Amino acid sequence: MTEVPKTLSQVGDGAYAYVQHDGSWGWSNSGLVVEGDQAMVVDTLFDLRLTRELLDAYRRVLPAGAAITTLVNTHANGDHTFGNQLLDGAQIVASRATAAEMTEVPPALLAAMMRQAPQMGLLGEFLSRIFGPFEFEGIELTLPTATFDGELALRVGAKHVRLVEVGPAHTRGDTIVVVPADRVVYTADILFAGGHPIIWEGPVENWLRALDLVLALDVDTVVPGHGPVTDKRAVIALRDYFTYLDREARARFDAGMSSIDASLDIPLADFASWGEAERMAANVRSLFRWYSGGERASAPQVLGEMAEWDRRRKVTVSPAAPGEDEEAPR
Repeated sequence: MTEVPKTLSQVGDGAYAYVQHDGSWGWSNSGLVVEGDQAMVVDTLFDLRLTRELLDAYRRVLPAGAAITTLVNTHANGDHTFGNQLLDGAQIVASRATAAEMTEVPPALLAAMMRQAPQMGLLGEFLSRIFGPFEFEGIELTLPTATFDGELALRVGAKHVRLVEVGPAHTRGDTIVVVPADRVVYTADILFAGGHPIIWEGPVENWLRALDLVLALDVDTVVPGHGPVTDKRAVIALRDYFTYLDREARARFDAGMSSIDASLDIPLADFASWGEAERMAANVRSLFRWYSGGERASAPQVLGEMAEWDRRRKVTVSPAAPGEDEEAPR
């Protein structure tokens, strides 16, 4: 079983960030907010083993007698929700759009895809690479017990917490979690730090508005959905990424290029060091869909296009010259 470094750090007076390095496919982050005898978890992890490790880490910092009473699911993706069943007894809160979307890619579907991966050619090889470290068998889809639209105010002990729905963007119901007393925001996948994001839903204008909202918050610490704990500089960098990608994709859409050809043609530019560059294929496809008013593609179709992008990119990029350092894999 693949092991990656995990870090639990205190980011406020009773606020914690659990980071799985390096934040690539499936290696998501979580948060813990504690006050008095109550605690709230922000997102579980991609499988039960990892979520058990997460909860063990959280229990080590909980005050004596404190209990996890609330779990917030920031969005529907399994790497933020598949561990829900291990928080039996906690109220699970999510936006209404997130709760609905969680039923569309349940754990059983991913488990079946991984069983079939050896017979799926290029897509199967890609799935094995990005999801091979995780175990989806035996996970029960555990849905939110309370939903909201727009914004919801919660309390953890005497501490105020704001849930702000900013989607559709990454998914249909993205939520950020703001803890004013600790000057912390848990952005979930509205922010990928050091890696390419992925637009499953969009439009990009909503994502840009969400980033502007984060920039306007009176916070010092930003806990992304993937990547290291950071500050607003990472938010600005992602805003620059989307502005650049939207401009470059629009020019190629207007020129009549296909989305896959456009995604390969757009230079990585200032974002060449970011991981998961194959997500360019998914992002440009989503941008083209919004430009044309087309239909949303299925997750397997999008994953297949990312696998094809990765294959074609490896064919067209020449190896480093003898003695020249190649970029380390991420």
